[in-house]
Amino acid sequence: MFQNLPSALLAASPAVPVLAPATGAVATLQALVAEGVDTIFGYPGGAIIPIYDVLYDFKEQLNHVLVRHEQGGIHAAQGYARSSGRVGVVLATSGPGATNLVTGLADALIDSTPLVCITGQVFAHLLGTDAFQETDIINITTPVTKWNYQVTNAEEIPEALAKAFYIARSGRPGPVLVDITKNAQIQTFDAPEYQPCHHIRSYRPAPVVRPEYIEQAAALINNAQRPFILWGQGVVLGSAEQEFREFVEHSGIPAAWTILGVGALPTGHPLNVGMLGMHGNYGPNVLTNECDVLIAIGMRFDDRVTGRLDKYAKQAQVIHLDIDPTEIDKNVKATVPVWGDCKETLPLLTALVEPRQHTAWLARFNDHTEQEVNAVIREELFPTTEELTMGEIMQQLNEITQGEAIIVSDVGQHQMIACRYAQLNHSRSNITSGGLGTMGFALPAAIGAKLGAPDRTVVAVIGDGGFQMTIQELGTIMQTGVDVKIMIFNNQFLGMVRQWQELFHQRRYSFVDIQSPDFVAVAAGYRIAGQRVDARADLRPALERMLAHPGSFLLEVMVTKENNIFPMVPQGCSVAEIRLR
Repeated sequence: MFQNLPSALLAASPAVPVLAPATGAVATLQALVAEGVDTIFGYPGGAIIPIYDVLYDFKEQLNHVLVRHEQGGIHAAQGYARSSGRVGVVLATSGPGATNLVTGLADALIDSTPLVCITGQVFAHLLGTDAFQETDIINITTPVTKWNYQVTNAEEIPEALAKAFYIARSGRPGPVLVDITKNAQIQTFDAPEYQPCHHIRSYRPAPVVRPEYIEQAAALINNAQRPFILWGQGVVLGSAEQEFREFVEHSGIPAAWTILGVGALPTGHPLNVGMLGMHGNYGPNVLTNECDVLIAIGMRFDDRVTGRLDKYAKQAQVIHLDIDPTEIDKNVKATVPVWGDCKETLPLLTALVEPRQHTAWLARFNDHTEQEVNAVIREELFPTTEELTMGEIMQQLNEITQGEAIIVSDVGQHQMIACRYAQLNHSRSNITSGGLGTMGFALPAAIGAKLGAPDRTVVAVIGDGGFQMTIQELGTIMQTGVDVKIMIFNNQFLGMVRQWQELFHQRRYSFVDIQSPDFVAVAAGYRIAGQRVDARADLRPALERMLAHPGSFLLEVMVTKENNIFPMVPQGCSVAEIRLR
């Protein structure tokens, strides 16, 4: 019965079970194994039952994580991809199962996270008839995927999945979706030997590097008196951390990071001058408008980084290194565009840049840091008030973990605190929803991050609002036994919205006072240990208990209710107008 499946396909993975017949569902899972997939996040349903039926026989090759909601599944796959550097894989059924992936797809697209999402679909002959759980997921997801495709015949599956993995991981990574009709899943066909994709006509994931632009960029840098490096996640996605560090140290130029780029250079490095953006550090924001050459590496000049574009770095000549040509000149006009993978372009640039030390210029950043410490940081990390602050929690966590943990943060005030103050010694240590700002991201993403980096400690930092958006994924932790440390910073508010309402809407607190359950009791219901802390004397012992606990642990810390995150660049202002208070 199994003679239709060529022996060459089985030879690609000797441990793959012998199944019959050679259906589209078999070909789907054979493709995943051939691509090196070991973990899948998903939730079964009627339109994808044939694939799940075959998955029953692939338990030795593919670890399937049963999530509690498809959005939790795709966020978990994002966390897996971000911590491991591999492609995250998600399975979902048609209709609501597929549409529940849309938020995660949008999040992954804007944050350049490589995913392959496989959705089931109704029988091909029912397409367009409004059949039960039929949704046109291709048109729905076209704006939020790097590529998508609907398979209606089993023979298309191997090539479609090969393209999907190639597109997801190549160039600027991103999410793809392959929608497979039910008839294609059950159809028998003569499956060819699976061939990974390495080229697609008209698709150029990495632009050609132009030496003349490298030379022009080097000349600008060599003549600069106040050069400044801004780096983003492109350094991490390009696995160019070493090349980047060599460039920074060789050039002696101060460097600041976007929240997705942090960790590519250790936070304690003497040339790492801090975080950019709306709640970034004082010096990097102010001095952006005083540098003479701005060197942007693997970042896209997001509005939260630039503030008002018409007042952003107008005095500077801009060098922009990026693998995605569409990002060049999109928001900030580049004096010199350097297209290409920064793992290739940075060594070329380093070779032409003169080694220097910008002592006086670096001292300007240090002076601004001292001002920020006196105005903001000292009181945040070492408060004199009775109430606990988010910053002091991160400070004590740093002391215990010594910068070795992966920090997965949700969205809100706690996110900015985590990104500002977390000590990170390694790349792929800060996982958060950057561009889309998706509340509910952290809990499932932390599950995926731990599965993607099982030897590292994973700490999820979450607000009381965001936690309740995906609280059901505690069930996934319970069933899998994955070891995730969960910290809830509970200020009894939707904190970031409340801060804006206080500062810009005359303290009209409209629907931001959120009530929450007993989180420790909820965790106990899922057989997860926990503790609640509201006194400073209990904080350090509780953190140590959480980190030493053999398994997942939930720590709820009650923090001051109306603490604001500063510095802050008010919306509509220049980065130079950043407020310390």
